[in-house]
Amino acid sequence: MRSLRNAREGARALASSKLRTFFMMAGIIAGISGLTVVMAAGRGTEKRVMKRVNAFGTRAIMITAGGGKGFAPPQEGVTTLRPEDAEAIRTQIRGVDVVAPFALGRNMSIKAGSTQVQAMVMAVRPEWHDAWDWHTTDGEPIAADDTATLARVCVLGEMIARDLFGNQSCVGEFVQIGSTRFKVKGVLEHRGPSPQGDEFDSRLVVPLTTGLRRLFNQDHITNIRLKVGDPRQIESIADEVRLLLHARHHITPPREDDFAIFSAADIARMARGISGTLTYLLMALAVLSLLVGGIVLMNILLISVGERKKEIGLRRALGATHGDIFQQFLMESLSVTGLGMIIGSLLGWAISIALDRSGLWPVVVTWEPFGLALVFCLAVGLFFGIQPARQAARLSPVEALR
Repeated sequence: MRSLRNAREGARALASSKLRTFFMMAGIIAGISGLTVVMAAGRGTEKRVMKRVNAFGTRAIMITAGGGKGFAPPQEGVTTLRPEDAEAIRTQIRGVDVVAPFALGRNMSIKAGSTQVQAMVMAVRPEWHDAWDWHTTDGEPIAADDTATLARVCVLGEMIARDLFGNQSCVGEFVQIGSTRFKVKGVLEHRGPSPQGDEFDSRLVVPLTTGLRRLFNQDHITNIRLKVGDPRQIESIADEVRLLLHARHHITPPREDDFAIFSAADIARMARGISGTLTYLLMALAVLSLLVGGIVLMNILLISVGERKKEIGLRRALGATHGDIFQQFLMESLSVTGLGMIIGSLLGWAISIALDRSGLWPVVVTWEPFGLALVFCLAVGLFFGIQPARQAARLSPVEALR
C-alpha cells in the first residue's frame, strides 16, 4: 500500500513538470531508439550477407588473375591466368567437381536495333553454367559445339534481355557486341546482386573461344571458378590450388602471388567483420547516449530535490519515512527510464521499418533489442536515481519546511 502511494506521488510529480520530465527522458529515448535501429540493421546486414554468399555459392572457389587480396574483379591488362592453369587444376586436384575458366570484358556496348546498353561480357565454357548453378529459363545455354566452332552466339542476363527486347522472347534475335553480331540462343534465370554489389542479371555470356578471339583479342583468362564436392574441404582444396599455381607460375618467397583465391567463407568472414565492427561502434555510441541521458536524469533530479524541499518536508511531517521518500524518487527515476525505453523502442522500431521499406538499408526487427533496452534502462534508472533519492531521503522535516 505504501509503495503504491509512493508510486502515485512520483507520477504526480512527473506529470506536474512535463518539460522537465521530457528533458530527463530525451537521452534515454535517443539511446534506446539508436540501439534498436543498430541491432535491426545489424541483423539485416547479416541476412543480406548470407543471401549474397548463397548467390556466390557455398561450394565455390574463385581464382582471379593478379595479386593482392580482396574480392574485386581482376585489373585490366593482367595476363597471369591461362586456360592451361584450369586444365592443370582439373587433372591434378581431387575433390573438384567442376572447373570453369572464363574471361571478362567490362562496360562493353550491347546493341539491339536502336537500343543500346553497357554490360559485362563473360566468355565461358559450357561447364560455367554448372559451376555457377546458373541455367537458362528460355532457350539453350552455351554448348561444347559453340566453343569448338567459335560460334557467334550469346546468352543474355535477365536484365539485359528486358532492357533490349522488353517482355517478348529474344531467342533467335540478334545483338551487336562491340562491332560483332551475335545470335541470342538463351536467357539466364534471375540471379540478383553479386557479392560485389553489382547485378548478376546485367551480364551476358558468349563461348570462351569466341570471346577471346573475336571480342577481347587475347589468349589469357581473368578467372577460374571451381565447384567442390564437399564444402568442408574448401579450405584444403584452396591451399592445394595455391601450391599448384605457385609451381606453375614459378612463384617462391619473397615474390608475391600473381593471382588471388577466395571462397564464399572468405566473403562472409570479411563482410561480417566489417558489419560487426560498424555495429559495435554504433552500439557503443547508443550506450554512450544512454549514459549521458542517465547523467542528465541524475542532475535534473538533484535540482528537483532542492526545488521540492517543502513537498518533501510536508510528506515527512505527515508520517512518510526516509524509505518512503527514497522509494518515491527512485520510482520517479525508474518511471522516466521506463517511459523513455517504451518511446525509444517504438521510435527505433518505426525508423527500422521505414529504412527497410525505403530500400536504404535492410533490417530485421526482433525482440532482442527490447530485452536489452529493458536491462539497460533498469540499470540506468537504478544507478543514476540512487543519489538523488538518498539526498531527498536525508532531508529532515524541520529543514525542509523552513
